[in-house]
Amino acid sequence: MTSAFRIATRQDAPLILRFITELARYEKSEDQVIATEQLLVEHLFDRKGAEVLFALDGDGREVGFALFFHNFSTWLGRSGLYLEDLFVLPEERGNGYGKALLGQLARIAVERGCGRMEWWCLDWNEPAIGFYRSIGAVPQNEWTTFRLTGDALENLAAE
Repeated sequence: MTSAFRIATRQDAPLILRFITELARYEKSEDQVIATEQLLVEHLFDRKGAEVLFALDGDGREVGFALFFHNFSTWLGRSGLYLEDLFVLPEERGNGYGKALLGQLARIAVERGCGRMEWWCLDWNEPAIGFYRSIGAVPQNEWTTFRLTGDALENLAAE
């Protein structure tokens, strides 16, 4: 395993979409992916809404990705790094790429002065939960996640 990484460029939109789709398939939610290459270019690169980091194998092939952006903690008074997606190709799992991606994200967070790094994990994903605990991550069980989408989002916006 190598610890080589690269930040995605707009030309990577097809590859990013492939990783997103493969992650959604793993999470049994492939039918919910409505992202397109054009949407990714617009929101990741034109609007700079998030960044993508690729993990590379020894041949320079992308074997994993992390999509992340900055949030803000009012209590800490500074930004945090939010990891939206972390995915390693199934045939490459167990080779250290996931931990390497998280380590690189931690370095980015520290370099940028972030106060913390956060992400969500599905309750049923025991392998991921075990992995995250092994690196010192602590679940935040006292918080409930709320989501507003679709008609509910549109209705509230129209009020």
